[in-house]
Amino acid sequence: MGEIKVNIELENSFDIERFAEKRILESDVRRYNLDAIVDTGSVMLVVPQDIIENLGLKFRRIVIVAYADDRKEERPVAGPVTIKIKDRMMITECIMGPPASETLIGQVVLESLDLLADCQSQKLIPRPESPIYPMLKLK
Repeated sequence: MGEIKVNIELENSFDIERFAEKRILESDVRRYNLDAIVDTGSVMLVVPQDIIENLGLKFRRIVIVAYADDRKEERPVAGPVTIKIKDRMMITECIMGPPASETLIGQVVLESLDLLADCQSQKLIPRPESPIYPMLKLK
């Protein structure tokens, strides 16, 4: 079974806010386009340290991550970052991965954007019930 790669855009959410307030130009919003791997075993978005630094994201907290081989490690969390996948977007935090590591899209992003991993076609697809907008469950 192959992995699912998808092109994403990451933006500094504070920059977007400052642009909306007309405090900076749109060209000053720090953005980064890249291919990311859909990792249904991950919980959060994971972004390499060098990209986090290029985006100017701020340190938020420390979390302990558990790897597939049962190793555990403390990792910094940064944000807020806006992630855009196709025509859907959200604001979130991200775990800081080592420099030049792979960007991983975890369950928080998939659930919030209401996207499904279609392993057969190796694509991210909207849930059939919500082809235009994400459908989020409430009680």
